[in-house]
Amino acid sequence: MGKLEGKVAIITGGGSGIGRAISILFANEGAKVVITDLIKEKGEETMKLIKEKGGEAIFIQADVSKASDVQEVISAAMKKYGRIDILCNNAGIPSFGSVIEMSEEDWDKVINVNLKSVFLCSKYVAPEMLKGGGGTIINIASVLGLIGSQGEAAYCASKGGVISLTRAMALDFAPNIRVNCVCPGSVLTPMYERIISQKKLMPGNFEKIPLKRVAKPEEIAHAVLYLASEDSSYITGSLLVIDGGWTIS
Repeated sequence: MGKLEGKVAIITGGGSGIGRAISILFANEGAKVVITDLIKEKGEETMKLIKEKGGEAIFIQADVSKASDVQEVISAAMKKYGRIDILCNNAGIPSFGSVIEMSEEDWDKVINVNLKSVFLCSKYVAPEMLKGGGGTIINIASVLGLIGSQGEAAYCASKGGVISLTRAMALDFAPNIRVNCVCPGSVLTPMYERIISQKKLMPGNFEKIPLKRVAKPEEIAHAVLYLASEDSSYITGSLLVIDGGWTIS
């Protein structure tokens, strides 16, 4: 029996990278998975991968920075499965440039996707969770929300906001909904590759990481599974840093 047997989970940004790894792992652990992504082809591919292994999943194309799209996702999940037990706010995009260099439009886009989506999804999911007796919310932030990074002002601000919002929601939703946060370092995802390309960095430059490599998406997914399952039943408002020791180096 899987750790999430009979649970219904929504994963935002489930079409690739960390979101895809979480979606597949949750399904393998018995969850019925509701995948959302802005890119239809990627979301449908994740759904196909789950179903090929005998898992249960649906895909809903959505821009989770828009309230109307989020409400459609919640409505579809409730219509299909009748409950929501787990929400993983994973959708995110990178930013490039200082506050001087960034346009207002680019700033708003990063904040809306990375932070506003956490607010919106939690706002509309939490009431359904409470009707069903409770649940758990896991937000994907970043170590850059803790330490900052040159040339990524909006991303750092958005992920710092996710961390603070996690703590606030953990207090607001206790005792029936647990809210926690995962803060990955470098993870081998399409977004990581875009950042490496944009900053003109060498992909194998791991001197600052004590474990001398970047994480696999599956390694982050297993941490999210821990926070989604009863294994972490006495944990709320916590940050789990998964960075190979980077932030302590």
